[in-house]
Amino acid sequence: MNGQTRKISLIVAFIALVVWELLVPAGSVTDFRVSFFSLIPPLVAISMALISKEVILSLFCGVWIGATMLMGYNPVEGLLATIDTHIVNSITDTDQAAILLFTLGFGGVIGVVSANGGMGGVVKSASQYANTRKRSQMATMLMGVIIFFDDYANTLFVGNMMRPFTDKLKISREKLAYLVDSTAAPVASLAVISTWSVFQMSLLETPYKEYGIVENPYITFLNSIPYSFYCIITIVFMGFLVWSGRDYNNMLKAERRALNEGKVLADGAQPLTDTELSQDDGLKSDISHWTNSMVPILLVVVITLIGLYVTGTNALAPSDDNSIRNIVGSSDPYRALMWGSFIAGFAAIFLSYGRNLLTLRKSLESWVKGAKSMLMACMILVLAWTLGDICSEVKTADYIISLTEGILTPALLPPVTFLTAALVSFCTGTSWGTMPILVPIAVPLAFNLLGGDPNSLVGEPIYLATFASILSGCVFGDHCSPLSDTTILSSIASGSDHVDHVKTQLPYAITTGTISLVLGYSLVSYLPVGVSILLAAAVAVAVVKLWGRKP
Repeated sequence: MNGQTRKISLIVAFIALVVWELLVPAGSVTDFRVSFFSLIPPLVAISMALISKEVILSLFCGVWIGATMLMGYNPVEGLLATIDTHIVNSITDTDQAAILLFTLGFGGVIGVVSANGGMGGVVKSASQYANTRKRSQMATMLMGVIIFFDDYANTLFVGNMMRPFTDKLKISREKLAYLVDSTAAPVASLAVISTWSVFQMSLLETPYKEYGIVENPYITFLNSIPYSFYCIITIVFMGFLVWSGRDYNNMLKAERRALNEGKVLADGAQPLTDTELSQDDGLKSDISHWTNSMVPILLVVVITLIGLYVTGTNALAPSDDNSIRNIVGSSDPYRALMWGSFIAGFAAIFLSYGRNLLTLRKSLESWVKGAKSMLMACMILVLAWTLGDICSEVKTADYIISLTEGILTPALLPPVTFLTAALVSFCTGTSWGTMPILVPIAVPLAFNLLGGDPNSLVGEPIYLATFASILSGCVFGDHCSPLSDTTILSSIASGSDHVDHVKTQLPYAITTGTISLVLGYSLVSYLPVGVSILLAAAVAVAVVKLWGRKP
């Protein structure tokens, strides 16, 4: 779609929205609590983003429509409430404010290490080992596995670290964003200890108390890991893509453009970071050294881990068990990430000044430049969170869940739960907002459908698959949604156009999601989990061989 067509589509869509707002009769939120109207805010935002590629305006329109619904269908009051209530609430939320500060702070770190030659040093050092397209992509995946404890830290660390190097080897920004996005949440959700796994198992505490279940929720989580089909198959699928050097659909086009034309970004692309950061003179500097970059960035990881330990131990009572699981489960990952980014920023500034790489003034200016490069991304994050809150208020998830009532059997429960989680996550843009909604519903439903003593049911494949399908479905929905914060952060870290990232990743996510649904969750009642994984992995490899082509 050319620029003129995109502008016309955007104008037409915006006019249609205004007309719709003015013509819909006045009412209240109760009118659409369990109706299709609950889907309108996220669907408008998603469709406008994909058509126009104007993500900020699309998200704002989705929020505006939702706020208008909540204000009795008055578009003027809805607009005012969007600005002075809903957006303000997103910014003032403590956890979300910490994520914004972490993003800005990490951008500052990248700004300094780009200016002091650190990024150039990393490229020079890495080129001795990962000197081919295949090796560089394998290295990206490996780093994604190593940074397993949190998806945010994983995404921003790996994307920013590998971007200069993949650019040099003519790997498209879309491919880098896919590698980053598809290792972040899947790896964190499969890790024995991570912010994702701890959060998920914590959701079992209440229903287990209600049903008198004596099994530790952590054991349930560990037993459910083999049933996280989407996360497992995504990693297998991605690994074979990289090993074979093949791609298909939109990703193949992007890789051919990058390899043959030297364009890591498409013409007219709007990357969510300042492209000047990856074109800094530091990349050409004779004094560049990898330590100028790696010391501050590794410091982010170290301080974050220390922060998880400190906040976790401080939150525990003296009588509590001081196990790693409990410490991580009680920690504040957002504070830890924020501490890590800003302390690393201070370290980068003083390292640059102390080694006479930059003046103190230039170091501070570089930090500010890096932070400013994240401004657009922060705006998108705020609007995505706001839309998620709007969806909660207009009962989007309730309506989606209501569609599954009365059609469930034990065998259908895992695949239906997977699809429901994916749909809710896709529309709301948040896995962590979806899981607390579905776990209290799916767990009792599984016990009721299976029948018998809940203590004997927690080890049943149907139950474990149902529990795992919530997390896998959420990750699947996130990978498909332009509203997802992890998808947005992947675009930020990789310097990719956000819509281009979604369009290239979507065919791959649908492929692995379909395989997981058909050969995983739909066969839980009929095949051992190990057989399902092997069968699904074999089909994933076959798809790459049949459809994939080398650029």
